Amino acid sequence: MSFSLTWLPTVLLDAGLKVAECPGWANLGRAEMGTVEGVLCHHTATTIRSGNMPSLNTIIHGRSGRDALPGPLAQLGLGRDGTYYIIAAGKCNHAGPGIWKGITGGNTHFIGIEAENVGDGSEPWPEVQMDAYARGVAAILKHINRGVEFCAGHKEYRLPIGFKNDPNFDMNDFRRRVQDIMDGRSAPVVIPKEEPAGLIRQTLRRGKANDAELVKIVQQKLGLTADGFFGPITEAAVREFQRGKGLVADGIIGPKSWAVLDTL
Repeated sequence: MSFSLTWLPTVLLDAGLKVAECPGWANLGRAEMGTVEGVLCHHTATTIRSGNMPSLNTIIHGRSGRDALPGPLAQLGLGRDGTYYIIAAGKCNHAGPGIWKGITGGNTHFIGIEAENVGDGSEPWPEVQMDAYARGVAAILKHINRGVEFCAGHKEYRLPIGFKNDPNFDMNDFRRRVQDIMDGRSAPVVIPKEEPAGLIRQTLRRGKANDAELVKIVQQKLGLTADGFFGPITEAAVREFQRGKGLVADGIIGPKSWAVLDTL
């Protein structure tokens, strides 16, 4: 049976964000969530400086060793290119003991976002990632009908204060950015619908009105049944194709993916 946070992909997609659903995410979690009160922001503290989301496997399955903790470690992972990885629809081990706005059950009441970053100040935060971070938080807060004050950094929530430093950016500045998005003072994300030159072809993605004939072309090139429906099977095949070609595995057929498909 699925856990309750199955609305996450739709809310993020509706905000114009890139979304990649991990296999089995709807049934993944330590238990069912309680009432969702807000969002807790993290960075992964990865030691791997290359790749979009090298910490994904750890977030899904947990970590071993001296600081072992079973997964999932967050509901969402945020890649360096701004892609949201949907990891779990249930409760996750991301908060630990702490308090924010009188709420002490962080795992039960906060959605966790693990953003890929070394976290020691040596890796700059790409603007595309920070923009997606703020827009994702804003979309979630609007969906749960909570104000920006219910977005907290792990370093602000976790006790004793100073035990955690994530995320390693100014949370007051970040909340102001989120508030601007929630108030409509920030320009919306624009996802290109056509290639800038040459062939004019629609960007294809799951959950939108796609040109069925273009979807059939993609399906044929990927060895699928060409039914013209961009559903979960097609999306999974697109992600596998993108990973194999060194593209961002977001499951969206845009100009870069079209260009590589043309070579098949």
